Amino acid sequence: MSTNRILVVDDEVDIRHLLQEILTEEGFEVEVAGNAAEARQRRLRMNPDLVLLDIWMPDVDGITLLREWSSNPADQCPVVMMSGHGTIDTAVEATRLGAVDFIEKPLSMSKLLATVDRALKLRRHPTAARAGGPGASAPLGRSRVIQQFRIELTRLAAVHRPLLLMGEPGSEPESLARFVHQSGPRAAGPFCVLQSRLLDDAGARDQLCGSSAQPGLLEQAQGGSLYLGDIEDLHPAARRILAGVIETGAVIVPSSSQPTRFDVRLIAYAQSGAEQRFIASSADRDLHAQLAELSLRIPPVREYAEDVPELLRNAIDQLTEAESLGFRRFSVAAQNRLRNYPWPDNLRELRGLVRRVLLRGGAEEVSLDEAEHELASPAGEVSLVKQDLLALPLREAREHFERAYLTQQLQLCGGKVGALAKRVGMERTHLYRKLRSLDIDIAPGAE
Repeated sequence: MSTNRILVVDDEVDIRHLLQEILTEEGFEVEVAGNAAEARQRRLRMNPDLVLLDIWMPDVDGITLLREWSSNPADQCPVVMMSGHGTIDTAVEATRLGAVDFIEKPLSMSKLLATVDRALKLRRHPTAARAGGPGASAPLGRSRVIQQFRIELTRLAAVHRPLLLMGEPGSEPESLARFVHQSGPRAAGPFCVLQSRLLDDAGARDQLCGSSAQPGLLEQAQGGSLYLGDIEDLHPAARRILAGVIETGAVIVPSSSQPTRFDVRLIAYAQSGAEQRFIASSADRDLHAQLAELSLRIPPVREYAEDVPELLRNAIDQLTEAESLGFRRFSVAAQNRLRNYPWPDNLRELRGLVRRVLLRGGAEEVSLDEAEHELASPAGEVSLVKQDLLALPLREAREHFERAYLTQQLQLCGGKVGALAKRVGMERTHLYRKLRSLDIDIAPGAE
């Protein structure tokens, strides 16, 4: 019988008693609290292995309490948020503060137990790279594009094969990967994250397969999912290991003399066009082919521009709740302007714009002029879509357009001319000449 200790924090008596009864019958040691003061006291006394924390409470809300606990390194234990007003995105936003998961009321017993089991597994494997990542939420929007994407994503969630998500920068693929995981049959298992840029070549085997000191990600993710972010950034050693594991269906870990069956779903992300770039070696081709057996393109925001007003409202709700920012709303004119903006950095850029607007504060209604100001490029250049090119002679208008277009595209490519050439479809030598003719600065060593 389990001896894990669980603290339930909810201001509704019936829910507290129901959760206590269910979890006690499952073999857990359970204590309950009806407000923040009781929660603090019981948490110190019982040192729980898991906290189930309601968002809405009369004295101190759950988000504030979570922020208080997450700021204390000695107070780290898994916290699962509970939301009773259907605002899933508010609970998802809490993951940025350290919550490992959320459950929506009315509670489903199967969902509750699966979430508790998953959270306790994360406690046993804290290196599963969970805290601080974006939450799991279904793609938001009512457009035909998003409805179809949501249907396809949900369908692929049920398939136990590697999945490759392809999209533009700022598409928030990790959030989609978490949605796939939680919508599929492995939802009760762990969700682990491999950030490719943080994996060095020398330590690839230890980090993936483990060492005598701790299990690797391939072992930690057993029975669940492993998300591979930016697979193009993987070092060759990691690529070879992953290709071999997928091919053989087994992984060799230091704790066992025999190969261990590989029971993990891989969900990977690569920027659009990776199929042409990710072929440097046979191992690269093998890994890409294995991951791309099932692939899905993430639509850029400009393809579902009609959903931008809803995306703006959702971002406002999340940020005002999670970061205690003042509420503001976009005027109809501002919303229409932003619907016609191309959002080159997609959802990341949209959320960044909303955050800046809320941080600056001002009148409750965000005006068209303020929205225009926020669309100005970080370098002080006038945004491409705002320039009145029709007032200029053809040659001058074309030069203005090319300079603004290539400057902003170069920023999106991190200053890398090679990536810019692929993005805009130009031969690199010709592109260098064009950049020089337009007096666009290129960082020394940019490839």
